[in-house]
Order: sequence, then C-alpha cells, then structure tokens
Amino acid sequence: MSKYSRLSGLNRRRFLRTGMLSGAAVAAAPLAGHAGPTNGASSVPPFELDEVSFSALQEGMKSGKFTSHSICEKYLVRIDAIDKRGPAINSVIEINPDALATARELDRERKSKGPRGPLHGIPILIKDNIATRDRMQTTAGSLAMVGSVVQKDAFVAKKLRVAGAVILGKTNLSEWANIRSSHSTSGWSGRGGQTLNPYALDRNPCGSSSGSGAAAAANLCVAAIGTETDGSIVCPSSINGLVGIKPTLGLVSRAGIVPIAHSQDTAGPMARTVTDAAIVLGALAGVDPEDSATTSSRPPGSGESVDYTTYLDPKGLAGARVGVVRKLFGVLDAVDQMMNEALNIMKTQGATVVDPADIATLDQLNGAEEMVLLYELRNDLDSYLSQLGDASPVHSLQQVIAFNETHRDQEMPFFGQDLFLKARDKGTLFQQEYLDALAKCRLLMRTQGIDATMDQYKLDALIGPTAGPAWLTDHVDGDHDLGGSSTPAAVAGYPHITVPLGFVSGLPVGISFFGRAWSEPALIKIAYAFEQATQQRRPPKFLSTVT
Repeated sequence: MSKYSRLSGLNRRRFLRTGMLSGAAVAAAPLAGHAGPTNGASSVPPFELDEVSFSALQEGMKSGKFTSHSICEKYLVRIDAIDKRGPAINSVIEINPDALATARELDRERKSKGPRGPLHGIPILIKDNIATRDRMQTTAGSLAMVGSVVQKDAFVAKKLRVAGAVILGKTNLSEWANIRSSHSTSGWSGRGGQTLNPYALDRNPCGSSSGSGAAAAANLCVAAIGTETDGSIVCPSSINGLVGIKPTLGLVSRAGIVPIAHSQDTAGPMARTVTDAAIVLGALAGVDPEDSATTSSRPPGSGESVDYTTYLDPKGLAGARVGVVRKLFGVLDAVDQMMNEALNIMKTQGATVVDPADIATLDQLNGAEEMVLLYELRNDLDSYLSQLGDASPVHSLQQVIAFNETHRDQEMPFFGQDLFLKARDKGTLFQQEYLDALAKCRLLMRTQGIDATMDQYKLDALIGPTAGPAWLTDHVDGDHDLGGSSTPAAVAGYPHITVPLGFVSGLPVGISFFGRAWSEPALIKIAYAFEQATQQRRPPKFLSTVT
C-alpha cells in the first residue's frame, strides 16, 4: 500500500548534515559512525560475510572455502546475534527449520552435478506474505493467521527453490502489507512486533517490506524478497541503502502471495547491488498458468530463464535519455541537492538529461488509486483466504476484522483498521465505481502518464528521488511524510528500480529509475551504470540515533 497518499507531517523534520554528491563521481557521504559522533553505536562485531555478493559466495563454494551449509550456519548465527539479541532490529519473523538440511542436500548436489546457477546454495529471506509449503507459517504478520498452513509454495518460492536458493526464513512486515490502517506505523505487525532501521534504531525501516529491507541491509542474508502494491519494495530499499526492483506487473507471478490488489501487487528482489538484484529477478521471472498477468502481453524474451545480468553495462548511461520528473522533488532540500548533482554525474557519463520531463497527469488521481485498492482488497483477500479451507483460522476479510476486534489489545494497540472497514463495505469488481476508478488509473498513469511522457521526450527512463530519509518511528502519530516516486509506476503496473544515492545525517536515500512496461533491461542498464559511477552503498552501524 502506498504511504505517500495518506501521510501527514510534511516538512516536520529538518536535518543538520547532508551527504552530498559532487563532480563526475560521488564523494562518499560522511556516514555517522564512520565520521563524527557515534550517537550510541552498538558494539556489533565484524561479520565474515559483510557485504558479500553472490559471485563471491559461489567462488568460495567452488574453492572449498565455504559450503552452502556453512554459509547458512553463519547467517543463522548472525540473525541470532543481531536480529534477536542486540541491537535486535527484529527483521526476521521466523527461521526455516529445514534450512540447514536443504543446504546439505544442495552441497551434495553441487558435488555430484555441479551448481544449478548463481543462486545455488545461497540463503535468501522472503517476506511473510509469500506462501511456503514447509514447516514455516504464512501469516502476513497477523495473529489471525497464526497456524495457517498452505497447500503449496507460492510461485516465487517455487522459483527460488528451483534455482537452488535456500529459503532461510521469513521477514517481518507491516501487517497485511500496510493496508489495514491509514494511521499505521510501518514495520509493525501483531505477530512480529516492530522492525527497526539498522542505520538508526529509532528510525523507521519503511513498509511494507520492512523486514526484508532491514535484514538485507544488516547482512542477515545475501538478498531478500519483498512485495509492493505502491512503494513497499522501493521505499524500504531506499531507506535501508539497498537496490530494489519492482517489476512490471506480470513478470513475476502473484500466485500464493497474500494479496492487496491484483492490479498492482508484485514481488521483487531487494539486494545490496544491482548485479545481485538482477540475478534474483531473473530467477523469479516466469510464466505461471495460475496467474493470467504472466501470460498476457508478455514480450519475447521475458519468460523463463531470463538473464538480466547481460544488461549490466558500466557505460549504460552513454547515449541514454533520462527525464527528470520535477514534480517528485521538493520534500527536502538536501535530497533535491543530491538529485541535482546526480544529474550532473549522469551527464558526465554520456546521458542526455531532459529537465523537466514532468508527468502531466501525476496529480490527477484524486482518490482513484485508493478506490481500486479497497475494492480489490475485499475481493482478492476473500478469495485467497477462502481457498485455504480448514487450514486457515479465518476465511474472509470480515472474519479478520472480527478477530482484530476480539484481540484488540494484541492487534490494535497503536492503530486501528479503518481501511479494512472501508474495503469490507465495497461491492464486487463489476461495480461501476470500481471500473471507472480502474480505468482512470490506467489512463492517467499509463496512456497519458508514463507512456505519453516518454514518447513526448523520447526517453529511456524517468527519474526522481525514491523517498526522503527515514523518519522517527512513531506509535502515537503513525508514519510521517517522506515524499516518494513510487505511485506512477505502481499504479501503471510498470517497472521501477531504486539505487543508493547518498546520505542525509547518516540515513540512506535512493534514486528512482522507472519507465514503460517491460523495460527492465533498459532500467537495469541505466541503474547499473549509475551505481558503478557513484558507489553509495554503505553498511549500517546500528546507531541508537542520528543528529
């Protein structure tokens, strides 16, 4: 669910220091804990696998330095030390009890047959709204779903297993993917509690893929899987210093994912580099007969076994035309300054920067997106829950609402369920109100929005700040406004990539690249070139606060 259309508190925060971009490359911003006051930094010991990549782990397994089993053991020790003990960022909601056994089997397979590919033996964490047919639960963070047993893996989980990845566990999330309340606190769920931001523990990790973002940033896994309806991959990626890819609707199957809205929901990778994110995206992509979006309007070459690493060109900005969506600027001066200096870097790398290249229809949705989400939530969630049968404690949105009321102290200590109540009162997907809102969304964000803007200026990508720096976690007032670029691509169902841009007071900020449907190759090429020219990823220091 989008946080940007329903947040308050614009310009509440002012920051004293900024990490700035300059020249033809980016000067590393002074990250608190590396320079300046420590602000109560936690004494987190060095980790052997800090910032490790897929390729480094594969080389280690090839040489015999590592096995999948030893790698998984190291991450499990790290999760216990960092996530559960201290500083206790609380990003992992459940460990897979079969992870080590799976790793052993993959080690045996490597010896007898060789690796399946770049994910063979690699531990991945996935969000707790992605179904797995194993000894883990799939609860979307809700106590109402505790004990729920699914009959089969979500397509995403199945694809990871086929690629040889080890599903190490599940991550916490904003409960029900942040669609329950318009006053929610991101990163909180009734089952999992509050996830903390590893850069500053009093700051928010952003939702709803908060646990996936915090875990990958804190080196509790090599990469994680998030899901997005509007902002829930790219925002926690930006705020946790990660690369996040929200793919075109239909590139990755939605089957087996606890839904909000079928017109916008999708899963995608969250990793520390564009390379690793591209590898995971290739593993997730595929045609699924159970998801019609994966079989309709799919261009050649976007089906099974996609190798997006072929688009990793360090000179990918040369000759590219990128358009600046100025309407997405203006939330924080420091972020705007970093963005403007990033534009200069792109020019030095050979890109043509069209500034401005505003989406004329950006401010014309006027509640149409929320209307679509509420209708689809009521219908999609009822369908998902009813299919679980006796294996689920609840079978409809109404039963979830009733459970929350009965268990108010556990489920609603900080915020209620006003969006659930609004969705409950919506009708079927044949209602004219819904059809009109859906048509409006597609017209304004697709035909007259992203497509028209890119056609007008002959662009390869649109750019804007992904979001502002992380706000203070606030269980009284809920989330605070941080701006954002997620809505156009989210509502259109088009791809969106965020890459680390720099820091504001030691807090990461990302830059967004988005474009027309199925343009993942072009966006990955541009995003990779920008990443290589700037190198702004920095690991967190688990500070108690920043100033």
